[in-house]
Amino acid sequence: MLFNSVIYFVFLTIAVLVYWRLPWRQQNLFLLGASYVFYGYWDWRFLSLMLMSTLVDFFCAKIISKSDDQVKRRSLLTLSLLLNFGFLGFFKYFNFFIDSAAMVLSTAGVSVPVQLLQIVLPPGISFYTFQAVAYIVDVYYKKLEPAENLVDYALFISFFPHLIAGPIQRPSHLLPQCQKPRQFDAGWFCDGLLLIASGLFRKLVIADNCGAIANAAFDGHLGSNAAVMLLGVYAFAWQIYGDFSSYSDFARGSAQLMGFHFMVNFKQPYLSTSLQEFWRRWHISLSTWLRDYLYIGLGGNRLGTARTYYNLMVTMLLGGLWHGANWTFVVWGAIHGVGLAIERFVTNGKPQQASTALGRIGQRLFIFHIVCLSWVFFRASSVTAAFNFLGGLRTFVWKPQYAQPWMLLSALVITMLLVDLLLEKTKEEYPFALQGNWRRVSAALAMLVLALVFSASESNAFIYFQF
Repeated sequence: MLFNSVIYFVFLTIAVLVYWRLPWRQQNLFLLGASYVFYGYWDWRFLSLMLMSTLVDFFCAKIISKSDDQVKRRSLLTLSLLLNFGFLGFFKYFNFFIDSAAMVLSTAGVSVPVQLLQIVLPPGISFYTFQAVAYIVDVYYKKLEPAENLVDYALFISFFPHLIAGPIQRPSHLLPQCQKPRQFDAGWFCDGLLLIASGLFRKLVIADNCGAIANAAFDGHLGSNAAVMLLGVYAFAWQIYGDFSSYSDFARGSAQLMGFHFMVNFKQPYLSTSLQEFWRRWHISLSTWLRDYLYIGLGGNRLGTARTYYNLMVTMLLGGLWHGANWTFVVWGAIHGVGLAIERFVTNGKPQQASTALGRIGQRLFIFHIVCLSWVFFRASSVTAAFNFLGGLRTFVWKPQYAQPWMLLSALVITMLLVDLLLEKTKEEYPFALQGNWRRVSAALAMLVLALVFSASESNAFIYFQF
């Protein structure tokens, strides 16, 4: 049930209309059932995994919070973590490790016939697993009181707007919203409509058009040279930004139609003047999760300089591997890890913005191209394919057929840059956020019209659905 599909809008409309006619407790029960229907639409068989994880985490957290026996508390925490990461590891990485082992043996001259199981990745498992782990860890460290009601906790885990691709909701932010009544607010409702319209525009106009250009470049349809390589990597950079920020807008907008607030997941990331700043602006729900539950858990910067660099690299390598079972994601994480380590060494952990506007533009362009280099590995099917693609830099050839995609990409990038510069200046979460309700609704309708008029001829699935 894609967010940009007709069936999702029918589902959402029915859900919102029924939801606001119910009292609070029945609202939660209804939303839980609707979320399971939404998830089951992808593949009902995987509901059992989420249900098992939900039940185990709910009861483990309650026992942990009431127990003073540290051995018992640690054992229950371990049980929960093993279950959650066990499901994630098996379904996401089983084939990857088997295939990698067979490849290593083959290089040593040992031929091993490997019959891989056809493991299907459960939708959204990376996202709801991280939410469940954050909950049980927060309860263990007494940062959060456990949920008393199973329906409330199950809704926190499975609420359909964030279920498939986030944003990863913090227990301290979303769980209390599930535990108290929500009141209809016309302003919030209009916010939701505007966010959904923004999501449609970012997806249909920006992401899908950039995606068509990136696909042609990466698939070799335009040849292999610097003009094509730069076209492809720039197009993918703006495709993935438009694509994932559009999903986040859809998720946040859908939630706000029902009185919930989701955390902001993007804050103009390509305006960053350092990699550290980039990770404060890009996929914020994941970057803060990695910081709080992995980097700080490893010791952060409290255990000396060498250990700090080690923690940075481990965090970014695992963050890369979280995205998928492919060495390309490991290399992507390594590029960011090495970049963050070098940046920390040069600036002593305190990156500074240039004092002049021209200097800041230079910083932004430099960081943007470091990020673009990493996107090549993120997008490529293999590490070898990524290096072959980068090999196009050795030659520069210009053909008349390149003019149209370059012009289209320039128009799309300028549009997104203008929006980001406006948001950076006004500090708004999205355009027109501070306008009146009627102006927001009018802006939403205008974006819908633009999305329909300038949408790409072919739509791609959301990139982050595969994670």
